[in-house]
Amino acid sequence: MPKARETAVYTHGHHESVLRSHTWRTAANSAAYLLSSLKPHMRILDIGCGPGTITADLAALVPDGRVTGVDHAPDILEQARATAAERGLTNVDFAVADVHDLDYPDDTFCVVHAHQVLQHVGDPVRALREMRRVTKPNGFVAVRDSDYAGMVWYPASAGMDAWADLYQRVARANGGEPDAGRRLRSWALEAGFTDVTSTSATWTFASEEERAWWSGLWADRTLASAYADRATEGGHATLDDLRAVSDAWREWGRQPDAWFSVLHGEILCRK
Repeated sequence: MPKARETAVYTHGHHESVLRSHTWRTAANSAAYLLSSLKPHMRILDIGCGPGTITADLAALVPDGRVTGVDHAPDILEQARATAAERGLTNVDFAVADVHDLDYPDDTFCVVHAHQVLQHVGDPVRALREMRRVTKPNGFVAVRDSDYAGMVWYPASAGMDAWADLYQRVARANGGEPDAGRRLRSWALEAGFTDVTSTSATWTFASEEERAWWSGLWADRTLASAYADRATEGGHATLDDLRAVSDAWREWGRQPDAWFSVLHGEILCRK
């Protein structure tokens, strides 16, 4: 029988404004809840690895083990390979994969990790079952996802409210769940895990440099990324609507008292 494929569409795509955020991510700022469980010999599967910055960090933390980074988009894996090569890592490899149907035997990996993945997949419970299947007994499945309804900012802005509403509508129309962070524990229990540690963490953007970076990438993403195309082609917004949202992001970023917090749900599941 043919293998199942993802039914959801990756909302953001890999425009430069998206990768500006992805390449900022590290194991320290995006997987801190997992790091104390790592051992030097472990074999790790990093699902949805994107440009590979977290993958490379994980490989450096398991010098006697190996990390495999997988993504559904073949093109981004070239950047991930370049990231690993620039760091001189020899214990990392990359492949195309579908999280709903992983091409690995049962009980292969000590850790299966996914950062900002389940919010975009068609069937997160099925994905977690697959992640559990390829994890060794007593190994870990580690998942972290943001929660868009849990994001908060100051000062209040009608344009920013419009952005939040628009993103939720576009993401759900693509088959995803933008409020995945709060659902991770529920999905893990439904997938058959019984030992689930649930935590949360935030990214905060408040300094002048942080505000400029965060507002700039979202202003650009709103107009130029695959997200912009999906918003207009899906009938969720006009180009004028997107320009207004982009302008609202830039205006927010110019405020000296501006502050933005991104909530993440986290689960560490022992098999």
